[in-house]
Amino acid sequence: MKPNIAMIVMWRSFAHLLLSVLLSIVTVSLFVSVIDGMTTGNPDVRSWLRGLVGLFGETLAFYMIGTFVFMAYFGFLQWRYFRNLDRIGLSIRYISEGHFDHTVQVAERSPFGGLAKDMNVLVERLKNSLDDERRAEQTKNELITNVSHDLRTPLTSVLGYLGLIEQDRYRDEVELRHYVQIAYDKSQRLHVLINDLFEYTRMRHDAVPLQRMNMNLTEMLGQLLVQFLPQLKQSGMEGKLHSEEKEVLLSGDPAKLVRVFENLLTNAVTYGKEGRKVDIRLRKEKSVAIVEVANYGEMIPAVDLPFLFDRFYRVDKSRTEKSGGSGLGLAIAKGIVERHGGEISAASDHYETVFKVRLPIIET
Repeated sequence: MKPNIAMIVMWRSFAHLLLSVLLSIVTVSLFVSVIDGMTTGNPDVRSWLRGLVGLFGETLAFYMIGTFVFMAYFGFLQWRYFRNLDRIGLSIRYISEGHFDHTVQVAERSPFGGLAKDMNVLVERLKNSLDDERRAEQTKNELITNVSHDLRTPLTSVLGYLGLIEQDRYRDEVELRHYVQIAYDKSQRLHVLINDLFEYTRMRHDAVPLQRMNMNLTEMLGQLLVQFLPQLKQSGMEGKLHSEEKEVLLSGDPAKLVRVFENLLTNAVTYGKEGRKVDIRLRKEKSVAIVEVANYGEMIPAVDLPFLFDRFYRVDKSRTEKSGGSGLGLAIAKGIVERHGGEISAASDHYETVFKVRLPIIET
């Protein structure tokens, strides 16, 4: 519970008032005693002081001196409050000019210490909010730039080859079919990119609710690996599921989770061909299922690992649309896993590259 600043200031001011009265009485009494002692034996000075006091009256002179001393004591005791309020006011004015790194400096034991602390927290949150807004704006601009680039490249090719066809600039039917095939492939590329972008946007803004149901993760991974057999054979690779658990139950959206592991397997097949195999390892650890999708291709540099799940990020900047995906697959996978209350991470060394997914399970 926060202290009541008004009550603290009121009671401390009241205490300062009483203390000032007592100190003024003591001070005036000592002053009179000292003056009386100093003028003893000096009739001229004593007579002059009595004449000076006689101008106002002895009682009035005593009250005037007492009031002056009281005000001096009370002002001195209250000065800390005025000084702290002045500091707070100057700090607020300085912060309002955009200096969000500034902090209000007030002693914690002061009644205004809590207020200063709260103001510093408020300024810190405002600074973080502005930083987040700037990052969001930068992210939006980068997203627009990346989308424009990735859409423009295949679209330019489609328009170029269709233009050649429309202008009858081909030698024979074989070349015509070649142009049509290229335009079709580029259109497919556009279709995949637009679908991935749409899926990423929906996942980012939680636009589609999860259709949760109880499912066996072991069975799902086994079926998915069977579906990938043709793609694995075409790439000269083998795939295997390693699990001692015949049943790992969790509550999730099967279609969304299949998308996660499809993306990871596609990534492993695309960039791990040199290793000739893909391993899926499944185990339980307390209340969490851990799935590792490992390939044995080229190592991912450590500098790239923190950014793998950012949208449009590619490890090899030279990869084209033939050798690289849309750049959204891992970002989509991360969004789906996090919506299921899980985590996804990546690690890579000279031996293997592993994508690890942690998902909460149903304890039986």
